[in-house]
Amino acid sequence: MSQQTTDLGKDSVGKLLVKLALPAIIAQLVNVLYNIVDRIYIGRLPDAKAAMAGIGVAFPIIMIISAFSALIGMGGAPLAAIKMGEKDKEGAQKILSNSFSLLLILGTVLMCALFIFKEPILWAFGASNDTITYATQYLGIYLLGTLAVQIALGMNPFINTQGFAKVGMCTVMVGAFINIVLDPIFIFGFDMGVRGAALATIMAQAVSAIWVIYFFFGKEKKFNNKVINEILGSKTTIKIKKEYLKPSASIAFKITTLGVSPFIMQATESLVLISLNKQLLIYGDAIGVGIGDLAIGSMTIMSSIMQIIVLPLMGLAQGAQPIISYNYGAKQMDRVKKAFKLFLMSSFAYTGIMWILLMTVPGVFVSIFNKNPEVMSMTSWGIRIFFAGMFMMGIQNSCQQTFLALGQAKISLFLALLRKVILLIPLIFILPLLMENKLAGVFTAEPVADILASITTFICFGIFYKKTFNDKKVMD
Repeated sequence: MSQQTTDLGKDSVGKLLVKLALPAIIAQLVNVLYNIVDRIYIGRLPDAKAAMAGIGVAFPIIMIISAFSALIGMGGAPLAAIKMGEKDKEGAQKILSNSFSLLLILGTVLMCALFIFKEPILWAFGASNDTITYATQYLGIYLLGTLAVQIALGMNPFINTQGFAKVGMCTVMVGAFINIVLDPIFIFGFDMGVRGAALATIMAQAVSAIWVIYFFFGKEKKFNNKVINEILGSKTTIKIKKEYLKPSASIAFKITTLGVSPFIMQATESLVLISLNKQLLIYGDAIGVGIGDLAIGSMTIMSSIMQIIVLPLMGLAQGAQPIISYNYGAKQMDRVKKAFKLFLMSSFAYTGIMWILLMTVPGVFVSIFNKNPEVMSMTSWGIRIFFAGMFMMGIQNSCQQTFLALGQAKISLFLALLRKVILLIPLIFILPLLMENKLAGVFTAEPVADILASITTFICFGIFYKKTFNDKKVMD
């Protein structure tokens, strides 16, 4: 078996963070294209406003599917890393194998259930007579790739958590490249419209899933080129074993207990979008015919911009998580502290820069998706309100993800619930009642929730940090 070239317990923390985070950030930047390229092309269709709104209505369901992959992948990967830090390889392989089985089960159940109920769900999520056709066309194709999505997204964290950041990066990049190439062919070349966008996406996810399966099941190979060998030579330090594929109730409980935090973060994002879409449709239509669909289309663009910002931030978290988890398991708390501090400063600097850009040149972001004057005007106006608290998200994300990396399931769950369920969703319904401009009231809920949640998270982490590391008598 090939030796792991990255020593999470001994290499310089700063160099490790760059080495692990940079490929993950690149992968997430490519993943941004993966997720938004459909909407870029759809924004060029003849009936772009209705098509964009239709995709916006379907998007919460897609986020729910991704949330289930996070439940298992982001719940199991830190546990596996902690076991590896404890030198318990068999324990790590049990977690890996159980996670793979759980992803297959969840993917099958989700696909069947959503196929049966997709149209009633879309109506409930804010579809209108003008957008329901586009929403059902897109979702009907996308659901065929549910299993591939679960494997690709759910198993990739187990690659990253071993320190194979370049392999994890390629999981995303391979799929993204295929999606970018196929989108214009299917959408315009074959005149498939939104169906073509969905078909390109699931074919890309299928290739990513095959890539992941190759890594965990393929035999080790040797290539003459060092870079190619590092990426294509299957050298996983933990393997999926047949004897551990039968789900264990105790292991599944531990995985889902820790994974419920990232699951809620993604699933509640879906609830947020549903709430936003419903409120924007109600208050928009009260202003004039078609304004509700225009507002939902603008929200779809803003959600895409949010992805542009958040996914690289998650890439940084993917780089920090293995360092924090492994060294926590190895009881090297000084290295845990160094990794967290670098993670916090990097996250805060990044979100601060993005906040400045959004406040000063929002039209640049909007023009990526649509140049219709009505869409440009409403979305640019909405961005300055919706993203007003963005600069605080670096603090919230770094503390939240560190709780997760340390296996602190309860506090991580509370903080995941705080921002979206306890604060944001109620504010979406309350603030429009208190403000003269109802659409502005809907958009204002986001920055208010961001700022309050970030302050609370920072205080909670400060208390935990002081108590935990003082108890372990770690020197600064």
